[in-house]
Amino acid sequence: MLALFTTIGFILAGYSVIANDSVQTLGTWIASNRERFKWWQLWIAASGVLIVTLVYGWYTGDGDISFGRLSKIPYIEPQWYHAMAPLALVVLTRKGIPVSTSFLVLSAFASTFVLEKMLIKSMLGYGLAALVAYVLWLVVARLVNEKEDISDKYKPFWRTFQWFSTGFLWYTWLSHDVANIAVFLPRQLESWQLILIIVFFVAGLANIFYSKGGKIQQIVLDKQSTKYVRSATLIDLAYAFLLLYFKQLNEIPMSTTWVFVGLLCGRELALNTGLTKKGNIKMIFPIVAKDFLKLVVGLMVSVAIVLGIHYGTDQKELNQAASDKLELTKSNNSKILDHKSKVAPQDSIQYNSIESPDTIQE
Repeated sequence: MLALFTTIGFILAGYSVIANDSVQTLGTWIASNRERFKWWQLWIAASGVLIVTLVYGWYTGDGDISFGRLSKIPYIEPQWYHAMAPLALVVLTRKGIPVSTSFLVLSAFASTFVLEKMLIKSMLGYGLAALVAYVLWLVVARLVNEKEDISDKYKPFWRTFQWFSTGFLWYTWLSHDVANIAVFLPRQLESWQLILIIVFFVAGLANIFYSKGGKIQQIVLDKQSTKYVRSATLIDLAYAFLLLYFKQLNEIPMSTTWVFVGLLCGRELALNTGLTKKGNIKMIFPIVAKDFLKLVVGLMVSVAIVLGIHYGTDQKELNQAASDKLELTKSNNSKILDHKSKVAPQDSIQYNSIESPDTIQE
């Protein structure tokens, strides 16, 4: 049963990470290149970076592919309720809701203390990303017109620059979020297990590129100019350095989804307060609010499921502890009775041996 729950949890979590989270890193790249390149060309490039990243993490981590993200979450044998978290994630992903995989999957294995730290770090990530993007794109909007694509003369440079920046972002993001899948696996993997994981990931990426990003891709397409190569490159670079900062900050896992949505929201607000006509903020606010509302809905569902899992496991542990205590009490009582039954005859023998000389003297 352990192997069954591990396999189911891994497959569901893997699909969720690929379908829900990969749009954060590859979404703008897909949007700005889907008309110029075929889907399988983009798939091969992304798969190459994926393979290098996983092999590097496995080699340097002594068989662990989580890049140290699971140092605060010890390995727990997966149970059926652990597989419920990624299952809910699959359902929400199909509805186009950007749910935090870290909250929903990792928190099912983590303590409530680690869950609290993850929540605080993710909220900090959303706020900092929105602030950095707002300030950055206020400056960018005064230097270039983000609503217009660049001329054909400069496109080769920006396209090359974008491919390198996306590769850097893809690696940085994987070093964060691969822990969401590795949590179902032993902390030390054999080489054949790594090969199976790589095959699974590559196949999942093929589906994403073939479907042009899936439903979650609409979050990227709704934003201004994301299909333009220069805009997509700037978004990728800002996101990559934000993730790199939080990776170096500490080893507590966080929601990269919150950072990504915060980045897009800050950029969108900057473009509509510093570039476009006054009053357009009223038009863009519903889009920003809708994205934030989806995050909150996903968070509420995540916390509800996680708390349900923790409540069930805590009750199970309490019941087991009470049962063990009762068994221990019964065992101790039995030993005491056995001891008394053994001691009583000995006391009688000693008493008789003491009285017998007096009887003889009389």
